[in-house]
Formats: sequence, C-alpha cells, structure tokens
Amino acid sequence: MIFGATGDLANRKLYPSLYRLYKKGKLAENFAVIGIARRSLTNEDFQSNVRKSVQSAVECSNDLEQFSSHFYYHSHDVTDSSSYLALKNLANNLDSHYKLEGNRIFYLAMAPEFFGTIAVHLKEDGLTDVAGYKRLVIEKPFGHDLESAKELNKQIRQAFSEDEIYRIDHYLGKEMVQNIEVIRFANAIFEPLWNNRYISNIQVTSSEVLGVEERGRYYEKSGALRDMVQNHMLQMVALLAMEPPIKLTTDEIRSEKVKVFRAFRPIEGEEVKTHFVRGQYAQGTVNAESLPAYREETMVDPQSNTETFVAGKLLIDNFRWAGVPFYIRTGKRMKAKSTKIVIQFKDIPMNLYYGKDQTLNPNLLVIHIQPDEGITLHLNAKKAGQQLDATPVKLNYANKGIDGINTPEAYEKLLLDCISGDATNFTHWDEVALSWSFVDKISQVWENTKEDNFPNYPAGTMGPKAADELLEQDGYFWWPVTDLDIEKC
Repeated sequence: MIFGATGDLANRKLYPSLYRLYKKGKLAENFAVIGIARRSLTNEDFQSNVRKSVQSAVECSNDLEQFSSHFYYHSHDVTDSSSYLALKNLANNLDSHYKLEGNRIFYLAMAPEFFGTIAVHLKEDGLTDVAGYKRLVIEKPFGHDLESAKELNKQIRQAFSEDEIYRIDHYLGKEMVQNIEVIRFANAIFEPLWNNRYISNIQVTSSEVLGVEERGRYYEKSGALRDMVQNHMLQMVALLAMEPPIKLTTDEIRSEKVKVFRAFRPIEGEEVKTHFVRGQYAQGTVNAESLPAYREETMVDPQSNTETFVAGKLLIDNFRWAGVPFYIRTGKRMKAKSTKIVIQFKDIPMNLYYGKDQTLNPNLLVIHIQPDEGITLHLNAKKAGQQLDATPVKLNYANKGIDGINTPEAYEKLLLDCISGDATNFTHWDEVALSWSFVDKISQVWENTKEDNFPNYPAGTMGPKAADELLEQDGYFWWPVTDLDIEKC
C-alpha cells in the first residue's frame, strides 16, 4: 500500500522500480499494489498513470498492461477511520484474490507530519491484524530534531515493532555505498591500513547543481544540515568508520554503525564555529544561464537564515580513528553534481624521488557514488625515461564502464530488501536518535545566531571560502569533485 500514490516520489521512483523488479522476476504474479491518495481516481486512471510513469523512466517497457493490472486505487482521508475500514475491505479482497497470505507493506511516501497519524490508524482500524508479515516503510525526514523524532517513534511503535519499521535512506541503496563494506572487508590490502596509522584524512562530498526548486517551504524548515547531514552524510561516515562486524547480518552491521555514532565527538557551543561552516547560495551564472539566489526562490523568506551548504570536521574518539579528521560537505547550486569519498593515506616517511622543492603525490582511494559509479586508486609509478622520477597513475574501475554492469536504482534495491525482510540498508532507531543528538547541538547554535554574510557563495561554485579554510588550518585541501587529476591539484 503506497500512501501518497499520486506524488512525485511514487511516480519518479517507486513505480519504475517495481516494474524493474517485475521484469527481473523478483515479483511473482501474485502481488497487488494499492495506491492511496486524496484525489478521486478510477482504477483505470490510476493504472494509466502508472504506465506513463514507467514509460518515462524505462526505455524498454513492454508487458505494461499486465504489470499495471495489479494496481488498484483508493481515495483516502488519513484522519478518517471509515476511510481506513474501506481500505481494509479492499486489502482483504485483494489478499483473497491474489492469495497473498496476509503479507502487507505500508509505504508512506507523503508529508512526514502524517506518519504518526497513519501508523496509529493502521493499528486501531485493524489493517495490521494480518496472518503474514507487516512492514512500515518511512521516507525521511524522521522528525525535525531529537524530541520530535522520539515522539514520532513513540507513535509508530504503537503499531509496529522496531524490526517491522524500515526507515529509508536512499543513499544506503546506492550500489557504491553498499560497496564500501566489500572494499573494506574483502581486500587484504585495505583493511590492515584502515586506521589512524596510515590514513591522514577522509573526505565525503555530496554536491548538487540544482537549487531548492519547488521545495522552498520544506527547505526553510530543514536546511542542508537536517536534509543531508543528519542522514546521508553521517550514514556514509558510519560505514567508512565502523569496525568489521563478526557476521554480515543486519543486527551485527547496525551494531557496529551505532558504535561509530556513539564515538562522534560532540560539537557544541563555540566549537561549532571552528568545526562547521554554513553557506547560502547567491545569484550566479552557469552555462550562460543566470540563476537566482536562494532568498529569491519560491516560498523562501527574503531574509532567510537557512543554510544551503554545510561543511564540517568530524572526529571519532575511538582507538581506530583517534586524530583522523572526517571532512564532510554538501550543498546546492554547486559546480558539479557529485557524491565522492576520498580516503587520503599518510605520506611516506622519506621522499626519495623528488628534490627538496617538490612533493610526492599522496596515495588516494576514491569511491565514486554518483553520477558515475566506481573506484579509483591513485598511486605513484616510475616516469618513462632514464631518470628514477615518480609520476602519479590512476587505476580505475567503473560500474558503467567496459564491464557493462547496469547498477540498479537505489529504490529498486531497497524495495526488494523490504519485500525480502532484509533491514541491513535501512536506518535503526538507535542510529536516528544518535545522529539527531549530534546534529541538534549544531542547529541550536545556528538558529540562535544570525548569519550576517549570507548569501556567501555564488551559484556554480564549490561553496564559501570558509569551507576551504576549515581544511587549510589542518594542512589539507578539498580534493575536486570533478575528474580527480592530482597532477592539476
């Protein structure tokens, strides 16, 4: 059951992902989807919308009539028990028709203020009384801060146990994010070096070229800190920093990630100014197109104090990572769309290959997450010729290169995990609570301090100058998010 079935997320992501699963044989013929939304639609209208959604996203889309015949529509009022009873009757009829054995997944693809209300009604009006499994899938944001997240969790737990709640973080569905575990734990050359003896710093960047578009109202309440850092960025740091689990099971992996969240050094009070930088985009010109400032966007306060860019220095106080800074940055209206992780290894003790005035390039492991997916290892090798000079070389592996691997959409992977009952790539409540606890201390300082220099970076750049200075004070610099060519750095 998809609540918010006429919305943008359902049309852009969920229906095409379900269709790909159907074509790959991951969905048996005995499945049914109930689309739930406020507007009045017939089943035929809804099925037509589903077909249009798939055709716009999937090039080769045959069998659409058969696929869409499994979709049914229910016009719904999320606050009205009689509407839930009608939904229950429809679900029971489909249960019998398709022999579904009482297995139900409730996907809340709608405004977060309704999450708790829907969960409580599902319980009170009998939709969770089923013979099979029941699972609740929730999109972010899960709360606005720690207190609101606790309240929401309390409501949801009235109807669903923790192991039945699937909090989606679509970054965790991306192929290369999941590859972090394999890179670390399946390669003998990396895991022995994955600590503060050999790594100097780790950088995680997620940059977007788009502005807030039509999301101004939402963004005014969240900002980049809540929209990106609290979930996506901290989750990637946790995967990079966690200890090897004793087994690759949901509980063991989650347990190790939670230990990382607990080890984050709290950043509060005056420390926020020295460890975190916020920015807001100004007008700019990209590809000869003039772009508006954030404060000129629809539904945005002309004097807005909301950040569209965050850069920060995280420290993890445990034996493995003591002293190694994890730098994160994310923002809108930046130079390039890119999500990359750069692991920079420490310099060798003695430079034998260059003169005093030259430096040897550091070894880097780069994990490319989007738009290109792959791995690059930066090494030093002998330069052609008679001299024993070193030159940087790159070893590349691309998921969409010569191997022709078609990486699945993150939502396709996560939907299949949910159907299969695998919660490894979903966020546990302990992770949510600890990440909010960390982020709240920063947001409290920012909300109580007016940023006088907003806007502080033009659209089409890589953020404010203060973000560069954040690394410079430690003797580092941001590696570029476009083609990483260390000869040019």
